[in-house]
Amino acid sequence: MLDFVIDWLANGLTHASGWQLVVYTLVVTHLTIAGVTVYLHRNQAHRALDLHGIPSHFFRFWLWLTTGMVTREWVAIHRKHHAKCETVDDPHSPVTRGIGTVFFRGSELYRAEAKVAATIEKFSHGTPNDWIERNLYTRFSASGVALMMVINLALFGVLGLTIWAIQMAWIPIMAAGIINGIGHYWGYRNFEAPDASTNISPVGILIGGEELHNNHHTYPTSAKFSVKPYEFDLGWFYIRAFETLGLAKVRKVPPQLVLGDVKAVADEATLEAVIANRYEVMANFAKALRTAAGKEMLHAKEKGHDLVNLTAAKRWLHRDAEKVPADIQPTLVEVRAAHPVLDTMTSMREELRQVWSSTTQTREQLAADLQAWCAKAEASGIAALHDFSTKLRRRKYKPYHRGTRHALGATKDHPCALRSGGFFTATGGSQQITPAKKNR
Repeated sequence: MLDFVIDWLANGLTHASGWQLVVYTLVVTHLTIAGVTVYLHRNQAHRALDLHGIPSHFFRFWLWLTTGMVTREWVAIHRKHHAKCETVDDPHSPVTRGIGTVFFRGSELYRAEAKVAATIEKFSHGTPNDWIERNLYTRFSASGVALMMVINLALFGVLGLTIWAIQMAWIPIMAAGIINGIGHYWGYRNFEAPDASTNISPVGILIGGEELHNNHHTYPTSAKFSVKPYEFDLGWFYIRAFETLGLAKVRKVPPQLVLGDVKAVADEATLEAVIANRYEVMANFAKALRTAAGKEMLHAKEKGHDLVNLTAAKRWLHRDAEKVPADIQPTLVEVRAAHPVLDTMTSMREELRQVWSSTTQTREQLAADLQAWCAKAEASGIAALHDFSTKLRRRKYKPYHRGTRHALGATKDHPCALRSGGFFTATGGSQQITPAKKNR
């Protein structure tokens, strides 16, 4: 008997080799990541897809077993993060709380917010509330991870505790630390989203596609996080596999740029296409502005002028004013005063942004504003503006979501619509969505 106990403590019931232990650890931690990104995040929090009962119930059970997280709590905290992003009410913003706090104490922030009854009550609507959710997953939320520890001990002996510890640390590190922390602090941005979100890596494998955080904050209710040809979202791969098997239905994906013939003037259809694709439109304008700054740098170099200020301008002029560091702003003022082309393009960028910022003008008034903007751009004498405006008049609207007529992000069932596309706006982070005025 003693020999059996010693053997079990050393090898468990499986007598697994080292590489088998590694494979097991990678599989179980990745299943947890898949559950978080596909079920908790894209299905429950954002309603980006509908999941069949089979994967849905599996992920609910697996997350109870490996994390102890309660669906309604996770969903509520995440929805509040989007509704209050980068403000003092954001449960885990490194902008307001500091990167060190969010990275090292992210799980503590989560647990603290989970105790705020008002948050759970306001933001958890639509989450599971069946018998097993109430009487097992919520009531005995800590029992799952305890059962997981027993399973690992039985299978692998003492080494099972090490595997269990890795499982328990996986989400606090990957999600609470890296995504909530680094994903709002360091990385690259495809779009000028109204927050500090970044893409940590163009290849989203380790964290199931959550690495593409700027893309997600730009199109929060999209089931697909990758938007560029060089980006890969493993979570989207799983969703498409589920959809192929009839176990999922995608509701929304990012808009697609569609170009047609150049119209004589920008009309209401052009307006609709521009607003639906506004983040991509502004990303293209930023590219044109950086190109113009590069040409100004070449001219300055030929004349032997210093390039320090223009280098800063090339990096920052295309950013929203509130995103530019205070110590850089005087430099940009100097550059704009010395370089009329860059000054005009920067002003035109803000004027274009105002086209979709208004919530009081009618559709016809907005279309007229867009027409006036194009006419002004093409009469500016600036080649970059002329070319951009011409391409703008080629844009065509193409529906980019499935199963609903709401614009991306503007669903009736959660507050992430304040990042939405189309003609919908949200009221101050609340859950009530109201369409902007437009004539049919």
